Amino acid sequence: MSIYMEQNLDMPLSEVLKVIQDRLMTKSTYFGIQTLKNPFDFWVYQEIIIETKPDVIIEIGNYCGGSTLALAHICDLLDKGRVIGLDIAHGKVPDHVRKHHRITFIEGDACRSFKKVRKLINKDDVVLIIEDSNHTYDNTLRVLETYSALLKPGCYFIVEDGIIHHGLDVGPNPGPYEAIETFVNENSDYEIDRSRESFLITWNPKGYLKRKNFTDKNPLINKSNKLHDRTKTKKLSAREIIKLFIPPIFIPMIRNLFNLKKFLHNRSLHTD
Repeated sequence: MSIYMEQNLDMPLSEVLKVIQDRLMTKSTYFGIQTLKNPFDFWVYQEIIIETKPDVIIEIGNYCGGSTLALAHICDLLDKGRVIGLDIAHGKVPDHVRKHHRITFIEGDACRSFKKVRKLINKDDVVLIIEDSNHTYDNTLRVLETYSALLKPGCYFIVEDGIIHHGLDVGPNPGPYEAIETFVNENSDYEIDRSRESFLITWNPKGYLKRKNFTDKNPLINKSNKLHDRTKTKKLSAREIIKLFIPPIFIPMIRNLFNLKKFLHNRSLHTD
């Protein structure tokens, strides 16, 4: 039986997700290659790629290589970037995907292959990571802890399939969603960018992790750095210190208090 949108406007979102999941798992392809990616999320991926312009995209979990090829095609259009694909085996990946000049495949466990990956990345490379391997809590957390070292501030670590038991009752429990929460709680230099979920429907709830740029996010750090730099060359005056640490709106109030104190003091001298 076919299901059409205009005939099912009252369908609960939980049932809509099941319909999309069935389509993804049975019919979804990219350039004729079976590809298990939610198109809403992959649209967001290309937005992130255009914004951050990564030198290297690391895709952990490649299946038939459809999404790996799609990432390489985006790099082709940008005339920049390369893709490193990691999976336990790449037997289902077609030859023409293996031969794409921007793609390098590495077989084996992702964390055990980390040294091989690191050798392929230059010190100044901007990196984007997409994690879509074994969705157990332990494996997802281990991948996050291992590969997060490669990201610079402003870069993204995308963890797929947080929808497991948070929209679809499939897969391991706990899974990616819980691993993300643990990782972010233990790593204050990462934040969850939920603005990337603005299509509402996503297979990656809480899965768009961004490495923070503290100097952009926290004005107190900038202010502290300026203070440190200035004290190298000269001693700050009391007025300069007040300007740095007291909000401007309070300065007139403080000045008036000093003037009032001075006025009362002078008046007491005259009355005596």
